[in-house]
Amino acid sequence: MTGVKMLFAHDTEAALVQAAALVNTPLDDVAALDAFMRAHPDSGVRTGTRAELDEVRALRPRFRRFWELGEDELVETVNALLRESRPLPQLVRHDGWSYHLHAVARDAPLAVRMTVETAMALVDVVRAEALDRLRGCAYPGCDNVLVDLSRNRSKRFCDGGCGNRAAVSAYRARRAALIRSPEP
Repeated sequence: MTGVKMLFAHDTEAALVQAAALVNTPLDDVAALDAFMRAHPDSGVRTGTRAELDEVRALRPRFRRFWELGEDELVETVNALLRESRPLPQLVRHDGWSYHLHAVARDAPLAVRMTVETAMALVDVVRAEALDRLRGCAYPGCDNVLVDLSRNRSKRFCDGGCGNRAAVSAYRARRAALIRSPEP
């Protein structure tokens, strides 16, 4: 897959998007985790068990902090994750993607793979001085997070429909203003 200019390497973008989606997704049961993994594919093994679900769900508050920390605190946190998980970076090619980095064995538990891949992606974010691309949704009352991968750093809303809600609210406000003060 070539020809598309990406801000980060594919593996970094995929890990960041997956991490944001994990923070924003409640994962109520194993079926929800299965659906999540279909939307955010992973080349490693899965157990499909309640224990796996519980381990992945436990990552949600830990990952949310990535969007709340300043650079120095994020670097400390990422370094701690890397020390804890002892990644072994390797170049791999699969599923139509050119060589990219995997930093954990395919047979490691899903939660471990997600943690390591997210930590490695955050290394790229810090190195690119792009922490401002990790932000909260701008829609009032939404506490979802997002990764702004747009060229001009313009993404304001999460993928939960908040952009549409904001557009509808703005449209209704314009319509109401027109009705209150019609043009002559």
